[in-house]
Amino acid sequence: MSIKPIRLFDAPSPSVDTESILGALECSIVAVDADGSVSFVNDSAQRFFAASASQLCGNPIDNLVPRDSPIIALIRQAQRRGVGVSEYGLVLDTPRTRTQLVNVQVSPLNDRPGSVVVAIFERNIADKIDRQLNHRNAARSVSAMAAMLAHEVKNPLSGIRGAAQLLEGSVDGEDVNLTRLICDETDRICALVDRMDVFSDQRPLERGAVNIHVVLERVKRLAQNGFAKHVTIIENYDPSLPSVDGNRDQLVQIFLNLVKNAAEAAPIKGGEIVLTTSYQHGVRFAIPGSTALTQLPLVVSIQDNGPGIPEGLQNHLFDAFVTTKAKGSGLGLALVAKMVDDHGGIIEFDSQPGRTAFRVMLPMARGEPIEDVI
Repeated sequence: MSIKPIRLFDAPSPSVDTESILGALECSIVAVDADGSVSFVNDSAQRFFAASASQLCGNPIDNLVPRDSPIIALIRQAQRRGVGVSEYGLVLDTPRTRTQLVNVQVSPLNDRPGSVVVAIFERNIADKIDRQLNHRNAARSVSAMAAMLAHEVKNPLSGIRGAAQLLEGSVDGEDVNLTRLICDETDRICALVDRMDVFSDQRPLERGAVNIHVVLERVKRLAQNGFAKHVTIIENYDPSLPSVDGNRDQLVQIFLNLVKNAAEAAPIKGGEIVLTTSYQHGVRFAIPGSTALTQLPLVVSIQDNGPGIPEGLQNHLFDAFVTTKAKGSGLGLALVAKMVDDHGGIIEFDSQPGRTAFRVMLPMARGEPIEDVI
């Protein structure tokens, strides 16, 4: 018996071939009926599972992936609850696919009760520590560097400055200017090391329920009365957002740094920053150092219409001393990475000419109602 794949959507006009559009997608699309059988696969899915549509359609989904695979659990969750769910950094290991690192999104088909669409986005195994989580490693490396600098650099600098001050009393003319230059430069280096002291602070973060919109309102006022006078700030908030589990002062500093960067990137004329808050359902992250999947449902986005981040810097943007500013120290985003890490959150960005957006994902405050997880 031949199996005819279902059409997932009714085409709005004869000129639109929905299956051709789905076939052109790079991600693998698999439709699963309420009984667990595969009813549609696009071209990418056929390549991914190394089988044709006629071989895949009509067979149970657990013929493609193991029954204990998180993909099966996600499908059942989406079928049971009727909402989309996602999982990032999932390792899929089957005879057909071999070992693959993927992101998976499962969405219900509203006009077919119990049916879902599975979207599988391939990622290289080398991408396990991808840009979305790189800030954690950057924060840890800067913390170690700060502790080393405070101990190994400031002590000899004090000796150099003291020697220069002693010399200043026994020289004159241009030599006095040189000794003062030595003092000024040692003071500048000490100030830089002092700025890095915050990275080596390992004290537990004092956290509580924080209204993120109150934080963003304060950041907006500070920005509009200072560095962002030339920029239009647009608010796109979800008023029903629950409280963040965080430290208010550090959250202000995180978003003040991000808004300041956005204001400096935005054009003088027509500069625009969009502040957005949202709640993402069903998305869980595998955090390095933990076997548990973490929910970070609260999302704050800071978007500007500047020229974008140079491609050569994007993979190292959260590292210390990486900057595009002529007088920048390159510590701003490293500090943001450290503070987001302290909150148990994640920061990611997407940049292209005319649009750069930083997204900070944070946990909900304890005691707030949270959706069920598997």
